[in-house]
Amino acid sequence: MATEYAKDQPPGFTNRIERVAIVGASGSIGRYIATELVRTGKHTITGLTRFKGKKELPEGVIPSYIDYDDESTLVKALQGQQFLVITMSVMAPPDTQSKLIRAAAEAGVPYVMPNAYGSDFTNDALAKETGRGNVIRKTLQEIEATNVCSWIALVCGFWYEFSMARGAECFGFDMQRKHLTLIDNGDTKINVSTWDQCGRAVAALLNLKELPDSPGDTSPTVSTWKNRPLYIASFTISQKDMFESLKKVTGDKDEEWTIEHEKSHDRYVRGQERLQKENNKLGYVQMLYTRQFYPNGDGNFGEKHGLANDALGLPPEDLDECTKRAKEMVESGYAYH
Repeated sequence: MATEYAKDQPPGFTNRIERVAIVGASGSIGRYIATELVRTGKHTITGLTRFKGKKELPEGVIPSYIDYDDESTLVKALQGQQFLVITMSVMAPPDTQSKLIRAAAEAGVPYVMPNAYGSDFTNDALAKETGRGNVIRKTLQEIEATNVCSWIALVCGFWYEFSMARGAECFGFDMQRKHLTLIDNGDTKINVSTWDQCGRAVAALLNLKELPDSPGDTSPTVSTWKNRPLYIASFTISQKDMFESLKKVTGDKDEEWTIEHEKSHDRYVRGQERLQKENNKLGYVQMLYTRQFYPNGDGNFGEKHGLANDALGLPPEDLDECTKRAKEMVESGYAYH
């Protein structure tokens, strides 16, 4: 595909993203993306929300009420938008994203950031063995098939505080029981991100020029990641790194914790069995997370592809501060659906 330049665009073209629509702006990651975009003061942010939605949108986000069973409401909400960010709960009906993609194409939205947050879907083995990657690939093909929209997928690894607080199936930590299961030796490093960093990444991306000015312009632009993954991370860390941080935050000693070891493949298979025999959704969570900790480096996409942190000007973060937030989530009784 030939590179597009701002100098070749028709009169009236403004080389920036000004109008952004977000699905799930009141949700887990959507709220952080919306808040960071509003904070820049450079965009008009529209939050697509159901007529009977119960959650309040972040301040500065303009509501546009939709009905997923009436495509005309989706198209109307997306008219004039330049970028659509989709963030959805895992509980959303499977065809919801497809409805949004069709509406975005009809409304002429140039860019879609699909619900593809997490592991590296370009990794064939990882895509197959988690099941998640192939779902994402199908969505990206659907976007490209519109011949109207292009995609940019934010690959951010697991969300750190969320995963620490959610339970033992994720990073192996049960904070309330002070029980830790180390996968293999607990030394495998993976990429993880905070919700804050994800929000900053999207805001930084959309603050860039949309297109390079001319062939001599090598600065990063939104189009740099057109139909490509955008790899970012807060930390590249192991379970042992997480545990050291948690001990700093809590003041705990090793002897206060029960620490067990489980081979990565065995843990993955046990998750499969939980899912298949018990239809236990946590079995899938265990599979998904464990697979990233295989000692072959699949969970460290930054090592393989490089990260866009520097290109986007993302700040370094304090691991202990993030661990403290996870601890506070547990203490407040945080529970995912």
